Parts: sequence; structure tokens; C-alpha cells
Amino acid sequence: MPDYSLALEQFDGYCSALSQCGLEVITLPADDRYPDSTFVEDTAVITDRGVILTRPGAMVRRGEVDLIAPAIAELRSEVCQIQSPGTLEGGDICEVGAHFFIGISKRTNQDGAQQLATHLEEFGYTSSFVDIRNNDELLHLKSGLGYLGDGRMVISQSLKDAESFRSFELIQASQSDSYACNCLAVNGRVLLAAGFPELKQKLAQLDCLTIELEISEFRKMDGGLSCLSLLF
Repeated sequence: MPDYSLALEQFDGYCSALSQCGLEVITLPADDRYPDSTFVEDTAVITDRGVILTRPGAMVRRGEVDLIAPAIAELRSEVCQIQSPGTLEGGDICEVGAHFFIGISKRTNQDGAQQLATHLEEFGYTSSFVDIRNNDELLHLKSGLGYLGDGRMVISQSLKDAESFRSFELIQASQSDSYACNCLAVNGRVLLAAGFPELKQKLAQLDCLTIELEISEFRKMDGGLSCLSLLF
């Protein structure tokens, strides 16, 4: 079971790291009806040209989208939403420049993925699907990868042979470091889960400046670094 006090401490560290990277951090009031709502990434797909509100595959999480919608509307005027029977969670979406990889998973279905692709096309973006439904190691697509920019991608062993990513420079994490693939590149720095020295060393060899963050309590809830924020 996660330690609530320690989770709050780790979340404060996460927010501090985002501020250290030059971001303005906006926090919203907690709502005890939705204990998974700390994983705010799953509620929306943010682009420079518009926002797509999601429809989580976990039914108990769908109310989280209504909670986040007013805050998003204050920051983006162009907002649309995934509709039934589609399901979509933000953890399945990896933005790479003007292209989006959309994971089809246990949480994001084919219909939701297609709806998102249509919205993205309307915004002027391209997209492609990555089917991970048979990958028991990954809850979401970004559970096994993190895009660093400049054509570089941290990737887990379970995704390293995927055709979708062959054009990238792949930094392959060992099986024991797979959790840390869910890293977050922000303004020239890479937020990385603490406790994975092998992957940290690989990034250092590429001159990546890393900020290690303790995130053990969120890992217990199947969450990672990217899950805890929406980046505008």
C-alpha cells in the first residue's frame, strides 16, 4: 500500500522539479471521490492547437475529466472530447513533434484511438497506432517509452523491436530499468525516476541533464513521472 504522507512529499518534489525547469505549476484542489486523479495526464491530450478531453477506460475515473475541464478551458479555447464507445487515456499518447503515437491498450480502445486521430488531423497533426494489447508489461504506451527530443527515445525491452520506432535513436533500458522509461523531458532536462543508475548513466553519456525524483509511492499505483502532470 502507498504511504500517503510520503506520496505528498514526493509530489511536492515533483512540482519543485517542474519549477526548477522553468515551468509555472498550477495545482488543483483534491477530490477524495477520485483517488487516481493525481494521474492527471490521463484526462486530456494537450497540443499547441487544441485540447482533446479523454474518456478513461477505467469507468471509475471518468468523473476526473469533468473536474479538469474548467481549468483546461481557461488555458485553451479549442477543446473537443472523446465520445462513447471510445475510450482513451493520456498515458497512451506520445507526442513527437507534429506526430502522435497512439497506443491501443487495455485502457484505450480502437474507437477512441480513431477519434483522437481524427481530432489531431483537424488540428493539422499526423498520428499512427501502436497496439500493445498483448504486452502484459505495459499499462499504457508511455509506461515503456519516453521521448527526449532530437530524435531520441528511451524505450523498454518490450517495445525496442516495434516497427513504429525504428527511425529513432533508441536508448534501450534493461529489463530491470523498464519502469524508468517513463521519463519526462522538460526544457533541456530529463526528469527520471530515482534508483535506476544504469539508465541514468546511458543518458549521461548522451549529455542529458537528469533530475532524479523519488516516486516509489506512485509506482505502487501503476503511475509514472509523466502521469502526474499535463504540460501546456
